[in-house]
Amino acid sequence: METYGDLVAAEDVLLFVNAAITGTGQREFHSGAAEQQLSLDFLHAYMLVNYRGPYAAALALDINDHNAALIVRHLLETSRDATPEQRHTEGRLIARRLALLPPQRVYRLIGELRRAKVNNRRTRAILRDWLAARPDQTLDAVKYRAGLKRALRHTHLRPVAEETGDFLYAPRRRATYAAPLLDAWRRAHYQQSALYELPYTVAEGFAHRHGVPRAAFLQRIEPQLTGLERLRLQESARARGATAVTADAAALARMPLTRLASYVLGLPPADRIARRAELTEALRGAARRAVRAAGAEEGGWGRVTAVLDDSWSAYGSGVKRRRPLAAALACHVLLGVLAGEYTALWTSGRTDALLARPSGPTPLGRRVLDALETAPQRLVIVSDGWDNAPPGLAAEVLRVWRTRLDPEHRTSIVHLNPVYDAESFDVRRLAPTVPTAGLRDAEDLPALVEFARFAEGRTDLAELTAHLAARTEHFLAADGGARFPAAAPAASAASAADSAEEAVR
Repeated sequence: METYGDLVAAEDVLLFVNAAITGTGQREFHSGAAEQQLSLDFLHAYMLVNYRGPYAAALALDINDHNAALIVRHLLETSRDATPEQRHTEGRLIARRLALLPPQRVYRLIGELRRAKVNNRRTRAILRDWLAARPDQTLDAVKYRAGLKRALRHTHLRPVAEETGDFLYAPRRRATYAAPLLDAWRRAHYQQSALYELPYTVAEGFAHRHGVPRAAFLQRIEPQLTGLERLRLQESARARGATAVTADAAALARMPLTRLASYVLGLPPADRIARRAELTEALRGAARRAVRAAGAEEGGWGRVTAVLDDSWSAYGSGVKRRRPLAAALACHVLLGVLAGEYTALWTSGRTDALLARPSGPTPLGRRVLDALETAPQRLVIVSDGWDNAPPGLAAEVLRVWRTRLDPEHRTSIVHLNPVYDAESFDVRRLAPTVPTAGLRDAEDLPALVEFARFAEGRTDLAELTAHLAARTEHFLAADGGARFPAAAPAASAASAADSAEEAVR
């Protein structure tokens, strides 16, 4: 039989998971960056001290990269506080998660570990394996020069190639470099044509140094752009007359659903109307891929109604523009694929999702009443939880529905919230009788609907622990038993000597 302490522990774990999914330490609509970061720092410290096992297991969940990096740093900083069994599991989780993080974030993490003077054998072994698995150290030397230098110094390693070492530590020692990318970087200091052989992010600095007009630069650098860079720069390039920078259908077809929704919302309304068929097909294709990846069945959810928040607070903030609205749009498209019969109700009353924009108050209560009148099998609410027209109506409607009208739970209701509330150390909830889960990307929606049942007020610690253990096992098994895929040779003679055992000590 569960004790009161078990219930508190389960609630604490759920609270942290929601925060780790949604909180990024950046400014939100209702709170500033300092409040966000202070709130997250407290939660990380609390979890690390009281629930180290579940804290590490969160690396196997769909948390965002900011919190994943914080967890890795805190685990490595406090290795001496872990048991041998915990260090073994943590080492595997950390190695696997580092392989999934963007390289610039890992290099930033290494810099933080260096400043904190965390450089034990276990840390060096994990970072050594990550560096050895990087597919092209030459590219890293050009794109992340300062980060790679710090990483090699911190792990006591030498570069894979001697000329890469010269490039990092004594760039003027060689008159030329055999590696084309390194030599292009050298020539770009005095030869404008060489900068177009470099990656866009590196070439941009040289273009500014040489005073190259922005339109001309975007026109010539176009062959070097990645698909995401092409999409991001398309509108600014068009404004400057660089018509060669265009997003082709293949680039749209490869984009994840939530990122594609953000791209669509960033387009002017006139462009969305003109490209309606193309954008709609791209969104539907991304949703179908997400459904297949989740192991779900198209049309298998039966009759679904969604209440989607497009109020003014869905704008987010200057650093996270339209992020809550993008999550709602992506969920709308995904639910349309999952449902056999689908009804979408936007808080603004609009019916054209492709032209969604943040505006007006948040009449969630009225929209929930409209949604329940459709007699859905599933009701999904995507909102930041600030019900204000009138305040509290949604909570009362949901309370009466669950306790008086549908105590048998014939209608499944779940609230997905894409915004972290710093004041409550959690995502803002609508009603105690309705489960709420943090939402990072719409692609995680099927898993979050399943996970949200733990937050329904009847949390079972044993079941929650078993769920975390299963997710951890699946996460670690996804790489085929290896911490990293085979890649570049070891960065030094010592790197192969103590890699496997040290990484999990």
